[in-house]
Amino acid sequence: MSTLSDYLQDNARWLTAGILLTCLSSFGQTFFIALFADDIQSVFELSHGGWGSMYTVGTTASAIVMVWAGRQADVFRVRTLGVLSLLALALACIAMSLNPWLWALPFVIFALRLTGQGMMSHIAAVAMARWFVATRGRALSISALGFSIGQAFLPIAVVALMAFLDWHVIWLLCAGISLIGIPILMMLLSKERTPASMTESSESLGMNGRHWSRNEMLKHPLFWLMVPAILGPSAFSTAFFFHQVHYASVIGISTMQMVSYFPFFTAMIVIAMILTGMLVDRFGTPRLLPYHQLPMVAAFAIFSTHILGLGWGFFFLALTAGAQTTLIAAFWAEFYGTAHLGAIKAIAAAVMVLGSAIGPGLTGILIDFGIGLEAQYAWVAIYFVLASISIWIGVSNARKSLPSTA
Repeated sequence: MSTLSDYLQDNARWLTAGILLTCLSSFGQTFFIALFADDIQSVFELSHGGWGSMYTVGTTASAIVMVWAGRQADVFRVRTLGVLSLLALALACIAMSLNPWLWALPFVIFALRLTGQGMMSHIAAVAMARWFVATRGRALSISALGFSIGQAFLPIAVVALMAFLDWHVIWLLCAGISLIGIPILMMLLSKERTPASMTESSESLGMNGRHWSRNEMLKHPLFWLMVPAILGPSAFSTAFFFHQVHYASVIGISTMQMVSYFPFFTAMIVIAMILTGMLVDRFGTPRLLPYHQLPMVAAFAIFSTHILGLGWGFFFLALTAGAQTTLIAAFWAEFYGTAHLGAIKAIAAAVMVLGSAIGPGLTGILIDFGIGLEAQYAWVAIYFVLASISIWIGVSNARKSLPSTA
């Protein structure tokens, strides 16, 4: 059995490509866009509810398009689809910088969310799940380090740059970085693995020893029991970071104090991802899935009451964020096979993006109606208790149909 160093050396170019894609997805992620919330609300004269509604409209539209766009991962190589997505992401960043019209703001949000959070994340996850079988969990956790890198360093960098650069200029810099990523990705994948070479292997079969189509998945109860688990973290983690500036003012700290927790948060995500990846390869996803969202219960209970302090809230939030990144991506391949993974995961990505649309809009409207974030977060904690029960019911029944029960 090869050592970790041998594994990294043998697979460096493909793993690095995954890291690049997940890192550059940051420009379309909520934690990044939310850093500009005050500026955007000021320029366009939007309330919390108004800005949240704009975000919801754009993000919901991107979720709908993801159902079609995500399926292209079954048709095109990562080298082609990744380059097109990076180019589109750069154009979306330019649009955010130059757009002067309120009516166009949802379209700009749509473009950022579809290309960044949607396609960049989707392409990386599908590639890792398809290219790697025996070490799928490890590959997914390593490629997801890009999310952590972006989340750890970009908020602090942006807040620092805002001290002497106009926010419009920062978005132009993001466009430039996205364009620089294109030749790097092409170089890394000059010897790209062929997705079809692994999709029909017996190790990649799903329940009942076969590959499932997207329509078949939608008719199976497991998918619907998993929807709360896909929707919840996306909706409420997004809402938390979307309103981070407002939440900081509510609890009496500065924005810089708030983002200073991000490196710690990111470090915990990395640890959770790596450990989860190792556990997935050893035990499979069924044993781990029912419990991975329980830390979210603790996280939002802390954000609601401030018991234990903000740092502990970020700690528990990171545990689920890290585990979710690896577990959910591995889940689709393990339960439904890899032949139609792009199409199947496109539905999951659409649900995730839809959740990220619902969270900011719902919480923003509730804020405008006088229901504060602290009160809302208490109900969010209860939601994750119910989501964990739903996962347990679905996985307990479905795992009996797996080729080798974990």
